[in-house]
Amino acid sequence: MQQGSRTQAARAAYEYGNQKQAYEAGAVPKKKRERSFYDLSLVVIIIVLTVFGLVMIYSASSYTAQLNDDLNNNSAYFMQRQGGIALGGFIFMLIISKMDYHWLYRLAVPSYILSHILMVIVTLVGREVNGKKRWLDIGPIGFQPSEFAKIALIIMLAAVITKLGGKINQWAVMGKVFLLAVAIGAIVAANNLSTGIILVGIGFVMLFVACKVKWPFFLAGGGALGILMTAGPLGKFLLNIHVLKPYQYNRIEAWLNPELDPEGKSFQILQGLYAIGSGGLMGQGLGESIQKLGFLPESQNDMIFAIICEELGLFGAIAVIMLFLLMIYRFVMIANDAPDLFGALLVVGVMAHIAIQVILNIAVVTNTIPNTGITLPFISYGGTSVLFLMVEMGIVLSVSNQIRAAV
Repeated sequence: MQQGSRTQAARAAYEYGNQKQAYEAGAVPKKKRERSFYDLSLVVIIIVLTVFGLVMIYSASSYTAQLNDDLNNNSAYFMQRQGGIALGGFIFMLIISKMDYHWLYRLAVPSYILSHILMVIVTLVGREVNGKKRWLDIGPIGFQPSEFAKIALIIMLAAVITKLGGKINQWAVMGKVFLLAVAIGAIVAANNLSTGIILVGIGFVMLFVACKVKWPFFLAGGGALGILMTAGPLGKFLLNIHVLKPYQYNRIEAWLNPELDPEGKSFQILQGLYAIGSGGLMGQGLGESIQKLGFLPESQNDMIFAIICEELGLFGAIAVIMLFLLMIYRFVMIANDAPDLFGALLVVGVMAHIAIQVILNIAVVTNTIPNTGITLPFISYGGTSVLFLMVEMGIVLSVSNQIRAAV
């Protein structure tokens, strides 16, 4: 009798619209609510990599910075500058992550065109550093347009592939889409070969994911390995027909025979290998690197992985690689659960950028491939690089924020 009264009361409450009392009385099952999914684990990985990078930048650059009068003998100059830009970029990342990423679709064509314009401008009137025009100064602010080109290409390819739909599997259409990456990659490669390779690689990976037919991509990958195996004679041929510049061919020679010119073109790579070899299993200890004391050029930039190996050993090197692998795993999970194809392709493009750049940097430092002058994401010194990386992370987090999870 008491149970029947309770049921009647519950039904009455439900009929009169008091659903809270009805739920408590057990008359109506609770409906699952949906909430936005925000990948906090990816945020933690970004913070860990960035903070670790600041520590290693200070360790690798403090000696040379302290001796530099132009930097006011400030041993923490590089770390402070990187830290300020990273903090600003992190805040910008959080703002972007809370925006709907679909607004990027409308910016695809304008940003892609702008990237071409900026690359032409920097080629003509850019600031020359170490013999290469990579920097464009706008008032007191200087940046590398090639970093913007990476984001512009990712957005453009994601938008185009999404619009084409199933047509992307047609050979002619696939080739035309890939030309979008080749076009900007060729312009960038004129002053920055490594970034040109990354841009083409981004297009390659995004098309590989989007297309059903995979064998042409495996064939192209085998061709790339063949080019690497014949780099010596091929490089000589390209030098003779003025496709490669002398300094680029010197890097190939230094890669093939580093011991032939230890005081010249092979100096940097040999010093990097000395740093890696002296690190052993557990390293010399944080801050105890010898090679950073003026022996290893660009120790806080392209060659910072060698300092990591020297100070933290094989253990530290594997830990850094595992962090990047964990980051890529989170990209895969977000892309797999993305609300639509456009969001998934945006994440795939960012994943391709990070993965290719990490592989190239570590391969260069270990002399697995010729020196291409590429930084290690989040860890190497470079304000433009870390700023645009944070923008990319904001885009990925924006896609994750649109994933709906039942609670």
